[in-house]
Amino acid sequence: MSKRNSQENKAAARERLKIERERQAKKDKARRQVIVAVSAVAVLAVAGGIGYAVVQAGKPTQWEAAADAKSIKAPKNTEGENGTTVVVGKPEAKKTLELYEDSRCPVCATFEQGVGATVDKDVADGKYKIKYVGATFIDNSDQGEGSKNALSALGAALNVSPEAFLKYKSALYSTQFHPEESQDKFAKDSYLLEVADSVPALKGNAEFKKNVEDGTFDAWAMKMSKAFDESGVRGTPTLKMDGKTLTAEGSENPPLTVDAFNTALAKVLK
Repeated sequence: MSKRNSQENKAAARERLKIERERQAKKDKARRQVIVAVSAVAVLAVAGGIGYAVVQAGKPTQWEAAADAKSIKAPKNTEGENGTTVVVGKPEAKKTLELYEDSRCPVCATFEQGVGATVDKDVADGKYKIKYVGATFIDNSDQGEGSKNALSALGAALNVSPEAFLKYKSALYSTQFHPEESQDKFAKDSYLLEVADSVPALKGNAEFKKNVEDGTFDAWAMKMSKAFDESGVRGTPTLKMDGKTLTAEGSENPPLTVDAFNTALAKVLK
């Protein structure tokens, strides 16, 4: 190979190397631009996600919104402000038994299972009326939404009839359906509807089902719960008549058997 050819070949090689370096540099620059752009989008997405989460976290929960609702739809068969006065029984009955209960309360379940049938018979016989006040404090102590959701569903049953309300309340507290206090089964509409299937007036009742699933009486339930909080009563079940709390003889506990209940009741019915 001649010296001239050798120099030309070297020059050509240098030119090809230069071209290759320029091409690679352009390629690297383009890749960096893509990385920067993707990173910027990722940052914006993360920031947007954080912003959305912050906004969502700042929004009231379903039950907080219900508690703050200005417009309250009360069930039929209620009285008083926001419909929080629930009285069931014959109008001519002269006495009224105030009954304070929380749907998740295990002692309330014991009372209903042991004495509930006696109370229902007394009401049917006109011995006294029942004034029901529903509480939701167990949702706070044990966490959950079951007390509130069950109270709303009781409102849906009351909207059907007072009789449906009493039968549904009994079903919720029954050995068949009442869960352990730590189990928040009543938070599920599907479970509340399953319980309702045991009540003839509620089984297959489209309006009742819609009211439960739509939370029609959620705001009413929260107003009822507030009425309990303002009543001065601190535990459930609590039974009062003529301002006197009914207790098992010789104790401060509620009467949980028929005999204990009748004994306590006789003292205030004199």
